[in-house]
Amino acid sequence: MTESTGKVNLLGLTQPQLESFFESIGEKRFRAGQVMKWIHHFGVDDFDAMSNIGKALREKLKASAEIRGPEVVSQDISSDGTRKWVVRVASGSCVETVYIPQGGRGTLCVSSQAGCALDCSFCSTGKQGFNSDLTSAEVIGQVWIANKSFGTIPAKIDRAITNVVMMGMGEPLLNFDNVVAAMNIMMDDLGYGISKRKVTLSTSGVAPMIDKLGEVIDVSLALSLHAPNDPLRNELVPINKKYPLAVVLDACRRYISRLGEKRVLTIEYTLLKDVNDQPAHAAQMIELLKDFPCKINLIPFNPFPHSGYERPSNNSIRRFQDLLHKAGHNVTVRTTRGEDIDAACGQLVGQVMDRTRRSERYIAVRQLNADAETARDTANRN
Repeated sequence: MTESTGKVNLLGLTQPQLESFFESIGEKRFRAGQVMKWIHHFGVDDFDAMSNIGKALREKLKASAEIRGPEVVSQDISSDGTRKWVVRVASGSCVETVYIPQGGRGTLCVSSQAGCALDCSFCSTGKQGFNSDLTSAEVIGQVWIANKSFGTIPAKIDRAITNVVMMGMGEPLLNFDNVVAAMNIMMDDLGYGISKRKVTLSTSGVAPMIDKLGEVIDVSLALSLHAPNDPLRNELVPINKKYPLAVVLDACRRYISRLGEKRVLTIEYTLLKDVNDQPAHAAQMIELLKDFPCKINLIPFNPFPHSGYERPSNNSIRRFQDLLHKAGHNVTVRTTRGEDIDAACGQLVGQVMDRTRRSERYIAVRQLNADAETARDTANRN
């Protein structure tokens, strides 16, 4: 576990927050812009390296502040170019960050929590339980670490990271303030200068927080749908029992209407064999999303041990996609990337110190199922 130094970590401060910090130590507000550039454009974590700042101020900063990202525990590179970092956060848990290259685009999938409290049935992250929210420094620190690893220092137009998606471990809207601060740094020209169209927050459907998000930021929005009706979604995405589909979609519609500029909602839909991949489900989805401007991203299930779900056949996936296409929807099928390093969608697990004890219960159930399967095999052989 990383011990607190008692100093202000400047890595997670937005420009207005940095300006307030400099005022609080008797300095001019413009110092915020200088320091932000050193941190995010040049990846600097040593105040002595900030050559356009006087020695007296550097000494003052060393006494009261620091620039500290999460500890990198490991980095893996897939055969397809996907990269995965495991980083340790202040709570002692480890979270995962994934970089996915595709053509001229490089997408970084960023985590917002250590574990996840929502327990979606098909997601391995949820089976780890929940430990803690990440600080804004721990969220933006994942971008900071990845950016430095590509050697894109100083920041260049042809950056390795062109898109950021808040689709890693955790539900971003349940760590609202820290996630919003980090996304503001991502979009700030003094930070990473990423377009608001290319920063995407993905939510399982925390409806009131979608409305709150629309009041403070205009990033792109993705909804993890995964089922076209409430009874099935109640099973797959338990938060649906609190915020059913009609409520969530209304909140999404309000959010998108604020954006204008022909922006649309992204619908994420994990296809599970014989669970939500049938023509009847496609028909229900078409009805659910009629007159709702959106693009649909189908995600074939990425298996993990004892999940109880299977990936549909390629024919089933194409059939589902074709039915949506014929109804006039823009539909893509997400290519599975990074599977050989467990970096595919739904496979992120990290090393979570679970406060909910959900992981213990899940492991116990897995063991019971494995024992029952062994007993059946033994009985069949006899």
